[in-house]
Amino acid sequence: MTVLEVNGLKKYFGKTKAVDGLSFSLSEGEVVGLLGPNGAGKTTTLKCIVGLLRKAEGTITIDGIDHRADVARAKIAYIPEVPDIYEGLTVWDHLKFIALAYNLHDWEKRANDLIQRFDLMEKRNELGMHLSKGMKQKTMICCALLHDPDVLLFDEPLIGLDPKAVHELKEVFMDLKALGKSLLISTHMLDTAQNLCDRVLVMKSGKLIAEGTIDDLRKRVQAAQDSTLEELFLEITSDENK
Repeated sequence: MTVLEVNGLKKYFGKTKAVDGLSFSLSEGEVVGLLGPNGAGKTTTLKCIVGLLRKAEGTITIDGIDHRADVARAKIAYIPEVPDIYEGLTVWDHLKFIALAYNLHDWEKRANDLIQRFDLMEKRNELGMHLSKGMKQKTMICCALLHDPDVLLFDEPLIGLDPKAVHELKEVFMDLKALGKSLLISTHMLDTAQNLCDRVLVMKSGKLIAEGTIDDLRKRVQAAQDSTLEELFLEITSDENK
């Protein structure tokens, strides 16, 4: 079942085509890696999907519903690369704010479970201004998971996390997949993408230049069966004609 569908997405910044006719979809319970060199359009794509940027052309649907509709927005969550939390709110205040925004009931146990899992219990009453980048990132992840979205967009989610938190987040990814959630993960950590993702999308200069499983990419470039995703990525993105 298709959960997220992007068709002909275009986004311009002046005369620059940040995203140029991008089309792809995510199925229920699928983990997909969004790869590409710097400036490929990955973050712009994620922001267009979640509605933080207004697209120039194309359609984006969540469960067949236009992504701008309130019912669609409630089905999606976005975790940006740079954690952006309120300096004057505590960790718990952030979770309470999300609960109020989504009109959640009996959310406290889930919130406690999340902050326990990400080792935030001791920071529960700490103001945002006093948190490290890693703690801010953990807070944002907890906020994103609180309303139990169907589609989760992660932009470089492992940057700034300590090894234990990285391990926990990878387990969360697998738990979410088992629950039928769909994940789109933009990352430069290709070894992680190879181990976590069912398939990958490779962008360059705003266009989708390759997609599929690791085996699909190996066949595309006629690579050996033991070729890593890093090797395949370098081969695919090095060809300007692809």
